Amino acid sequence: MNKKNILKKLQDDNHYYGKFGKTFLSNSDIGTLLSNPLALGSEVKSSPAILIGRYFHTALLEPDKLKDFKVIAAATRNTKVYKDKSEGELCLLQSEVEMVKSMTSKILNTQMCKDLINKKDCEYEVPMITELYGNKWKGKADVVNNEEELVIDLKTTADISKFRTSAFRYNYDSQAYIYSKLFGYDFIFIVIDKNTNQVGLFECSEEFLRSGERKVEKASEVYNLFFKDKDFDPSQYFINETL
Repeated sequence: MNKKNILKKLQDDNHYYGKFGKTFLSNSDIGTLLSNPLALGSEVKSSPAILIGRYFHTALLEPDKLKDFKVIAAATRNTKVYKDKSEGELCLLQSEVEMVKSMTSKILNTQMCKDLINKKDCEYEVPMITELYGNKWKGKADVVNNEEELVIDLKTTADISKFRTSAFRYNYDSQAYIYSKLFGYDFIFIVIDKNTNQVGLFECSEEFLRSGERKVEKASEVYNLFFKDKDFDPSQYFINETL
């Protein structure tokens, strides 16, 4: 399959996150490869934070798809109303929907954000593939601003004053490195605080990108050892450190 057809297939989330998409490495694999490589490919359990993040991205970039989310007017997920209506599925609370509406309104009414994500030459949810350290990698950019040659990623946070620290902890540095290689553009984060609605624009320094590259290189080495080296027995893997 040529690159054009691969990218067309990866536009569909069912393929991007499904069996076809798993033939590529992605930034979401970095943490697993660096901490517990034997768990690579395991199903990632959803959480309210992940669901809210998906709804936030959809509300901003693909509002026509909001109808795909199930919303329940319940105070918490522990109530009988929620348990009866959710039927075991993780659903949004109405209060969370209202929170996201407030955040999207703030983003769209902040001129800096509007100028960056609403240009005529902007594309949304754009898949791309490349090769890094001998392996195939994929990514799907929130916003590609072709006019200003930027890839823009939208993040929510519980405390924007700690975003600099959490960016390293959650491997946003490797994400920035991978996506800058995927698209050949500079990479920036637009971040909104879920509690205060404060908005931040975070650019990526060379040091931040180098940190991300080191993670990608290390993760690639681990992947090659565990999944390509025929002489290596993953079942014999153990952690050996000196305390």
